[in-house]
Amino acid sequence: MRQSAFSIRQRMALDACTECGQCLTVCPAVAASGDADLSAQVRMHNLKKLLRDRNFFWKALNEMLGREPLATPQVLKDYGLSVFRCSLCGDCEEVCPAGLPLKDMWLSLREELSRTGDAPDKIRMIRANLDGSHNVFDEDNDERGDWVDDMRKPPKGGCLKDSAEVVYFTGCVGAYFPLAQKIPMAFVEILDAGGVDFTIMAGDEWCCGFPLQGSGQSEGLPAIIAHNVAAAKARGARKVVFTCPSCYQIWREAYPPEFELVHASEMVAQLVLEDRLPLGELPMTVTYHDPCDLGRGGRVFDEPRAIMARIPGLTLVEMEHNREHCLCCGGGGNLEMIDPDLSAAMAKRKVEEAVATGAEAIITNCQQCVRTMMTYAKRNKVSIDVMDMSQLVAKSIEAGRKALAVAEAARTAQPESAAGTQG
Repeated sequence: MRQSAFSIRQRMALDACTECGQCLTVCPAVAASGDADLSAQVRMHNLKKLLRDRNFFWKALNEMLGREPLATPQVLKDYGLSVFRCSLCGDCEEVCPAGLPLKDMWLSLREELSRTGDAPDKIRMIRANLDGSHNVFDEDNDERGDWVDDMRKPPKGGCLKDSAEVVYFTGCVGAYFPLAQKIPMAFVEILDAGGVDFTIMAGDEWCCGFPLQGSGQSEGLPAIIAHNVAAAKARGARKVVFTCPSCYQIWREAYPPEFELVHASEMVAQLVLEDRLPLGELPMTVTYHDPCDLGRGGRVFDEPRAIMARIPGLTLVEMEHNREHCLCCGGGGNLEMIDPDLSAAMAKRKVEEAVATGAEAIITNCQQCVRTMMTYAKRNKVSIDVMDMSQLVAKSIEAGRKALAVAEAARTAQPESAAGTQG
């Protein structure tokens, strides 16, 4: 493991860590597993020891004293696995009193472990799938837009245009995973209802590259970025919108600033503010889950709550952990691939906290969060619904249209009733 794999700021952060333990107390992986080695505190401590063991002076001293080197192949493999048993939720960085750049540290660490071959072998599948089929599921990429065919009422102008002001970047999970396909369906209904000039890119869309970055294989990112930027430019787009927070995050952080980038919740909030959506009554009590990449990563906290406040009849009850300290659902950082049991244990903790509020449904703004929490709830027969904000707003629009239709029918019938009375 090389010192040069880490920036000067990151190396300073290693020395600046006081091992106060605050990151350990908030780590969802530690809480779900009971394994303190997964905490940022222990991970930083072990990294310092591993880097010191590779230092020329320390190597010479160990040899002189007859000590066994710490960084044996097995130690590095075990350490590599512990580093990848993390959802990259970022709450450790959120609570760090020293303000250390911990999430960037974990990404650099994963890059180095991937380079040395000490990362879990499963991550190679991500690179192979993206190189071969341009999506994480290794499906035919030409079928990326097939979810449109399953819509009850697709937009009259269609979702696939040669040019549009807005490109809706669907993401792999929303495009291919059956449980999550309802989210893009609902979102395009909202765009259509709001009169937004939009298009999807279907087979011209490639995976955003976030799974590569999270697995420490970002050398494949430049080709992906170049393709997606060119595809959006070819459609004359001014704006790119995302229902997936991870796609949104990597476009903001790694892509060139060619477009205005917005998350779906931000766009919907604007449409609601401009009264462009016929929102109807939804007599429901819900709780809101802030996705890690959208909340802590993108600082989007207020817009989802502003939308819910405008839906008639809807009551929002907050969970104990919310906004910047919301508990991770266990679906990020490629954790499900590395340790599905840990991912499920984190989802259990999240769903149990939501159930404790008495809410009928968990609302969130992430396909992966919906998939993770809904999968846990269904498998364990937990009586709570899970839906994306787009699905909630689409339901409200449907209720609003029905209410308008009933009112219009009543208004039209009034003259006939009056005429009948006069006769």
